Amino acid sequence: VQLQASGGGLVQAGASLRLSCAASGRTVSSNLTAWFRQAPGKEREFVTGILWNGNTGYADSVKGRFTISRDSAKNTVYLRMDSLKPEDTAIYYCACRAGLGMPFTTTSYPYWGQGTQVTVSS
Repeated sequence: VQLQASGGGLVQAGASLRLSCAASGRTVSSNLTAWFRQAPGKEREFVTGILWNGNTGYADSVKGRFTISRDSAKNTVYLRMDSLKPEDTAIYYCACRAGLGMPFTTTSYPYWGQGTQVTVSS
């Protein structure tokens, strides 16, 4: 399984970005695909995930601002980020797993993309 994350960049506070996670070797529509982020000096944290049945979950810090979606035909998961804040600055990683539930721990995900940098200036 290979995951390719892209779409990061440098934006001002209040702007929007859309990240993409293109998968190969495993279909995103039959698994859980999630986004994590890691800020400098901090642990990697769960941001959002989308299950095989379309159900989604979000960290409290991004609820109402971030939206995860999926294009099964392109085998790609997207993360739309609106109203970005400086505290959203981090490297964003997509990850994938089979099985039930939507765990928040990094060790629950065997497959990871390489990460894409998001920097939000104030």
